[in-house]
Formats: sequence, structure tokens, C-alpha cells
Amino acid sequence: MRQVKIILLFFLCVPVFAQNVPAKRFTVSGHLTDSVTTEALTGATVYNRADLSGTSANQYGFYSLTLPAGKVDFRYSYVGYASQTRSFTLSRDTIIDIRLNASMMLEEVEITADKSSRSHESTQMSTIHVPMSRLKAVPALLGEVDILKALQLMPGIQSGGEGSSGLYVRGGGPDQNLILLDGVPVYNASHLFGFFSVFNADAINNVELLKGGFPARYGGRISSVIDISMKEGNMQSYHGEGAIGLVASKLTLEGPVVRNKASFILSARRTYVDLLARPFIKAANTDENNQIMVGYYFYDLNAKINYRISSKDRIFLSAYLGDDKFSAEQEETEDDGYYNTSRYKVQSGLAWGNLTAAFRWNHVFTNQLFGNTTLTYSRYRMNIFMKNWESKSGSPDEYYGMDYISGIHDWSGKLSFDYLPSPNHYIRFGGNLIYHTFNPGAIGTNIEAIPVTLGGQKIHTFEYALYAEDDIRLTDRLKANVGLHWSAFNVRGKFYHVLQPRISARYLLADHLSAKASYSRMAQYVHLLTNSNLGLPTDLWVPTTDMLAPQRSDMVAVGLVQNFKDDYELSIEGYYKTMDNVMEYREGASVFDVNNQWEDKVLQGKGRSYGMEVFAQKKTGSFTGWIGYTLSWADRQFDDLNQGRRFNYKYDRRHDLSVVVIKRFGKRVELSGTWVFGSGNCITIPIGLYHVSDPLHPDTQEEVMEYGERNGYRMSPYHRLDLSLSLIKQKRHYERRWIFGVYNAYNRRNPYYIDIEEHSRYEGNPTSSAWQGGGYYKQYLYQQISLFPIIPSISYQFKF
Repeated sequence: MRQVKIILLFFLCVPVFAQNVPAKRFTVSGHLTDSVTTEALTGATVYNRADLSGTSANQYGFYSLTLPAGKVDFRYSYVGYASQTRSFTLSRDTIIDIRLNASMMLEEVEITADKSSRSHESTQMSTIHVPMSRLKAVPALLGEVDILKALQLMPGIQSGGEGSSGLYVRGGGPDQNLILLDGVPVYNASHLFGFFSVFNADAINNVELLKGGFPARYGGRISSVIDISMKEGNMQSYHGEGAIGLVASKLTLEGPVVRNKASFILSARRTYVDLLARPFIKAANTDENNQIMVGYYFYDLNAKINYRISSKDRIFLSAYLGDDKFSAEQEETEDDGYYNTSRYKVQSGLAWGNLTAAFRWNHVFTNQLFGNTTLTYSRYRMNIFMKNWESKSGSPDEYYGMDYISGIHDWSGKLSFDYLPSPNHYIRFGGNLIYHTFNPGAIGTNIEAIPVTLGGQKIHTFEYALYAEDDIRLTDRLKANVGLHWSAFNVRGKFYHVLQPRISARYLLADHLSAKASYSRMAQYVHLLTNSNLGLPTDLWVPTTDMLAPQRSDMVAVGLVQNFKDDYELSIEGYYKTMDNVMEYREGASVFDVNNQWEDKVLQGKGRSYGMEVFAQKKTGSFTGWIGYTLSWADRQFDDLNQGRRFNYKYDRRHDLSVVVIKRFGKRVELSGTWVFGSGNCITIPIGLYHVSDPLHPDTQEEVMEYGERNGYRMSPYHRLDLSLSLIKQKRHYERRWIFGVYNAYNRRNPYYIDIEEHSRYEGNPTSSAWQGGGYYKQYLYQQISLFPIIPSISYQFKF
């Protein structure tokens, strides 16, 4: 017993003695930014070559490194930028702000990397960070640069189908991805029914995707986190860029409000398909008594203001607004020839959109403690509408209208802190509160000015979270990130809470080789109900309730990372993930069934995903690119589906391969290409047909199709080649680019869905004396429907 007391006393006293060691320690801190744009360089590294210690800048470019007094030799670096060094004698707390110069215009257009920025030294695994310049160089559908589609080219990430911008990460669904824009959740990230994402690449500064090994500061979804940061605006001079393409045009302006004190950025994008199609639609309306008009458009607005109050305080105000609207209108006139005229007008359509806003306040409490306060608002809404007018001579006008409305509103507050007491510890802690308002779908009708509402009622909920994590350097070779995330959800008097441990570690096997491992538990309290693969806005966001439990996942991952001469990187990862309480519609359930509550239309079950990912990339030089390969399995199990047996997840894709090549010839020509291959999606198809007699009408028979195993049929493999050529020229006052692209260059007819067509065939010979009851019989044939053939594109881009 006495020995136990001595050991306990030793461990209690060691920290006290360690803090009283007479050697003095001082802190060097500051911000790392771009020398031209003044944008924060998230993840830039600070490396002290005197003792091999270092740290990295946070999301706002802040860094802090506490060292013993004496000689220091700092090297500041960031991929794509020229490194800088500072050598001096450290004798007091020192603030050093560094502005790095982009090195993209060096001879041979080489982009240099520094040894201190090598990814194999980080504890974080299953993370994707690609510079925006490289994402913009990837060939794009119709010339529209799309961040989410570029991420689909990474291992472990799949698309929902041809042209879709949806993400399916390691066997998860689209609702299991937490998509953040300046820290605000974006609930519907698609334009044009899923073919384009809502993110205007010209307004984006940084994109990071985590698909495993989640740090404790993230929570709320069980499959991935896509953290997207908007540009802050140039504090030194005015700049702009824009593009004119086949589908949309965009313009971005940024500059100082007060030089080196405050800045702004404003970016807008709009499609003009409706404007281009309008004269052709009018020309097609040759019948004056029957006029038809169809229209569609989408737009985005991004805005941000940032103000540096002092060296210790800075505030940001950012907003995003985006909407899609599809409409169809028909107006018909009938005249019976007896001076009686009837007019009918029908309007129908679909509208959806997001609105997000964020206020952030950064404060440097000490050289070692950085704090951030965030207040956010997020709104997603969807409306399907139909209006009918009828006017007859001598009769009062009649009107009927219907609106199907759904959406979600969030108000949120968050406190987060970064504490760096020494080079061996990087501590983060904080918490947040979210107030959700769900509108899970209601139909509003208006008959002769009498409004009636049918369907679900609004649900108000609170979501809470607390977290703490520490990035610990245990030895020269072993480093770990250990954290704990606690979340809770309060709905209809029911209180759910989940404790979520997180740990990831890396061990240096050699100077350029490391082994990594991670475990993470995640919980999710909001869910997306969908019965289509198109990413349509008719999908409904709904909460965990007293009847439906939150989703949970547990995932383990192991991997190896090898760097070669700091230019090449190779990583191999294996993972195994289980999911509980995943949601699915019951057989035959419909989103528009207002006679039943949505909670009665869904099931909860289990999911599983496991596989291996290989990623090889060349990060620097005039020739860059990557190869990603995924071998994976994903399935689901529900007691009331498929007779309770496990079945393939719809997006269970056994093989997935992506090859991306980007080559720059001097300063004036850039050529890029991508080739993708993927196993076909899983679908359920009928395998037989039988007839059932109606007991009340024996002569009447009804055809009933018998379906096989759920998702038991796999469509043909998908593969496609995209090419892009950029011609760049620096004019006196601006830079211009002509970009020529080809989507699906060898015109592969990839499967989009399988249709069942009915055909008639004749059996028997009625002219033969031996004919006995020949006749016509129905025959059902499967037909593959493809969407996009080869599509050329051209766009003009400018920057000033």
C-alpha cells in the first residue's frame, strides 16, 4: 500500500517539478499568409532545425512554438510556396508574421515542397487535401469546375451515378457527409438535379476531406467531413476573376476596404440555360391556342468581409445564397364557336436552395492560446408547386393550388480553442449548441382561397457537443492524437447522448516511411430520406425522434505512408466500418404519402463496409497527378427487407480506379486528363411474371412481377476519359485562358439506369388446321439507358 502511495505521489509531483525546471522557455507565435492575397495558409509548417521540433498553422494561419532560450533556426514552408528562414537568439516571447511567396511561376513551373510538410509525419490518416490550383486543372463536365466531382477521383469516394456530384464515402450515404462552408452545414450541395455542386471554385480557398481517423473536434455525421473555407479577400489591392462557359458565367471581385485592415470578396454565378432556350421554345409554340413554356436556372452568391481589429483580434462575416428553380407552364384556349371561350392555365415546378451565414471572432489570448467564437445560421428549403386556373365565359373563375414544402433551419453557436504549451502537445477543446427546426414535409392546398395543410408538423430539437483532443509527441518516432467527443440530442422529451472516443497514431519506421492506425466512433442525429439515386431535392431531412434512434458508426483503419524525395507519395490503407440504425424507406413507401407520418414509413437497420485503398501521387513540378484505387464491400441488413438477409448496398462498388494527369508546358499551355473505371451499381430487377385472378371477376387477371434478391443485379462497369487543354496568355493588365474540354472522349455509353420495356410477340399459326389457340403474348425486355455521350466544351476565363 505504501508503494502505491509513493507511485501516486511521484506522478502527481512530476508535472510540478517539470514546470519548475530553471531553464527558461519562450514562445514564438504569429500568422502565416500569402504575400499577395493575404489569405491564411492553413496547415503551413514551422520547423526549428536546431532541435527538429515543429508545428503547423491552424485554419486561420495562427502558429505557436514554445522552446528553451537559445539559438533557433526556423524554416517556414507550405506546398506550392517558396520557403523562408529566420535565425536568431530566443530570449523573450516573440511575434513573427510571415508572408510566403507562391512559387508557381518559377522556372519550369515547379512547385516545391519542404521536408517539414511531409504527410507521413502527421498523425492524421484517411485525409485528402488537394490545392485549389490542382482541383481547377481537372477536366470538368461542360467546363464547370466542380470541387465535389474532383474529390470523387480520390480513393474511397464514389459518385452516385453518371454526372452526379454526390459523394458516397466508404460505404456511407450522402446524408452521412458533414459538408461545411466556413463552418456552416450545407444540407443540399447540388445544382441541376445533382449534376453540379453549389460551390463556386473561384470563391474557395481551401478544401479538406476526412474519411476516417476523425479528430475529436468533428462530429455530427458518421462517414466523412468535407471542410470548405471561403477566401478572405485581398487586403492590399483589388483583383477579380471570372469565366464565361456553355452553362453558366461567374465573376469574383475582392480587395481592401481599408488597406491591411479590412477586406471583402464577392462572387456570383448564374446559369443562362433558360435565357438561351426561351426563343427556341417560343418558336416551337406554333399553336396560338396551346402555349407551353419550360424554364430552369440556378445561381450562387458568396460574400465575405474580414476585419483585423488588432494583432490579437479579427472578425469575419460570410454568407452564401443559392437557389434552383424549374418551372413549366401551359396555357390553353378553347372556343366552341358560340362566343363561349374557356381558358386553362397550369403552372408547376420545383424550387430549392440554401442560405448560410457565419460570424467569427478570432482572439489570441496568449502566445500559446488561440480562441474562436462562431455564430451560424443555415437554411435549406424545398417547394414543389402546382397551380391551376380555369376561366369560362359566364362562370366565375376557378383556382386550385398545391405546395409541397420541406426544409430545415439551424441556429448554432460554437467556442473552440487551440492551446500549444510545448512542441510535444497541440491541444484543442471546445463545444457547440445547435437549435434545429425540421419541416419533414407538408402539403398545402388552396381551393377557392381556402387553405388546407396536410402532412407532418414541424419538429424543434437541440443538439449539443463537447470535445477535447491532444496531438502528442510521445517519442521521436511515435506520435498520437487522442481525443473524446461527447454529443447529445434533445427531442420530444427524449434525451440521447453518445460518448465517442477517437485515437490515431503514427510510428516512423524509417525517415520516409510511417505506419498509421486509427479508431473512431461517430454519432449522427439528422437523416436524409431518399427513394431515388438522382440526389433530387425531394429527399427529406428528418431528425432522430423518440421513435427512431441516432445513427452510429465504429471504424478502424491501418495504413502505410511512404514519401520519395518529397515529390512522390504512396499510401495504402485498410478499413472496417460498422453502422447502426441506418435508415431506409419501407417497401412501397412514398415521400408524398401524407396519410401516414414519415416515422411510420421508415426502417432502421445495420450497415457494414470494408476494403483497401491505394493512393499514389506526384505533388510537385510541371508534371503532377495521382492514381487512386479502391477495393471495397458495402452491405445493409434490415429485419423487414430482403427477408432479413444482408444485401448489397446500392453503391457497393467492388473496384474503383481513377487516374489523373496534369502537365504544364511552360507558362502558356496546360494539358490534363482523367480516366475512371468503376464496377456497376447494384439494382433490384424482376425475375419473373405471374397472373393473379380477381375473385370477384374470375375473367380478369392482374400481372404481378416477382423480384429477385434486393440489389442482386449489377449493371455494366462504368469507365470514361475526360480531356482538357488550357491556353494561357498574360496580357498587359490581365491574364486570360481559353479552356477546351472533352467529356467522355471515346463516347462510352455508360449505364444510367435499367428500364423494362413491354413488347408483344405472336405465337401460333392461325392459317394452319393444327392451330390451337395461337395469339399475342407480352414480353418484357431490359434496356440500358445512358445519359451523356461525348460532350465537347469551351470556356473563357480571365483574371486581373
